[in-house]
Amino acid sequence: MASVSIKDVAARAGVSLGTVSNVLNRPDAVRPATRARVELAIAELGFVPNASARQLAAGRSRIIAYVVLDATNPFFTDVARGIEEIARVERLSLFICNSDQDAEREDQYLDQLTELRARGVLITAMDYTNPRLIRLREAGVPVVLVDRAPDGSDDWCTVGVDDVAGGDLAISHLIEAGHVQLAFVGGPDEIPQVADRHTGALKAVDAAGLPAESLTWIHTTGLNIAEGRRAGERLLGLPKRRRPTGVFCANDLLALGLLQHLVQHGVDVPGDVAIVGYDDIEFAAAAAVPLTSVAQPRHQLGRSAAALLVDEANSADGATRGTRHQHQHQHVVFPPELVARASSARRVPR
Repeated sequence: MASVSIKDVAARAGVSLGTVSNVLNRPDAVRPATRARVELAIAELGFVPNASARQLAAGRSRIIAYVVLDATNPFFTDVARGIEEIARVERLSLFICNSDQDAEREDQYLDQLTELRARGVLITAMDYTNPRLIRLREAGVPVVLVDRAPDGSDDWCTVGVDDVAGGDLAISHLIEAGHVQLAFVGGPDEIPQVADRHTGALKAVDAAGLPAESLTWIHTTGLNIAEGRRAGERLLGLPKRRRPTGVFCANDLLALGLLQHLVQHGVDVPGDVAIVGYDDIEFAAAAAVPLTSVAQPRHQLGRSAAALLVDEANSADGATRGTRHQHQHQHVVFPPELVARASSARRVPR
């Protein structure tokens, strides 16, 4: 059976193709009686609008995308849920693109989204200087940087948490609990959030009057549980006199992997080694030893980023139609908050 076309609807309703198009795209521009006649014809014929064709004809789609570093990390899932709330209200389709901390894979997604003429892109990027992000903007696609503090540029909307302050919070907490041999676990180093959290950790060490060498950086190739376990192996491989007793991990997945490895090898947490994570994902509180973590407002991050993206996209639409709506790039920075649990309880001198 041949599919029903817009011409069939126009013939059944006794109107022009333009009128049917207005009913589908700008129903308020059509008189109620005419609109009702067209809607009845659509229902009787079982006509299904071709959304892709309509979007291409309009020069834009109803698709937005969120490019994430690691879709297995619950932090990004929670951010995506906040984005989805705004997308549903705006009747936008949300695509999740997982770069999996792979720069080449991130590039492929950005190229595809440019070709799709996505309505907007939100991204937690491997590299915020990626020329493909500039190319997206040049193609008229709004871009919002998620989980990223402002870098002094007014060319983008950014939404993030002050990660330098978060790193400071984590290490200051460990120092206050009596730890002077400290470690930072995280990587790759090129990820801006990792670098910022390490900078904050060094700031806390300096403020406490400790030498910079008090903080050992245990580098990882990823931000996942497996890398946390490997960091645990390296930690236990150090001579006891040099072994850090307070460890700050760049995210909770690393901290959970480290915790798992230490407990399996008979290490008392927090008696022998105290641990602080970052993100405060749901699993942090449910760990065998409840995990202290620096909390980010994940849901709010997503909602704020999506609202900025929609505002920028609507501003572009308004400019095309000659209406007044000037988008102003904004930099939203949420403060981090330390959530103390058992994994970092104060050391009792032996």
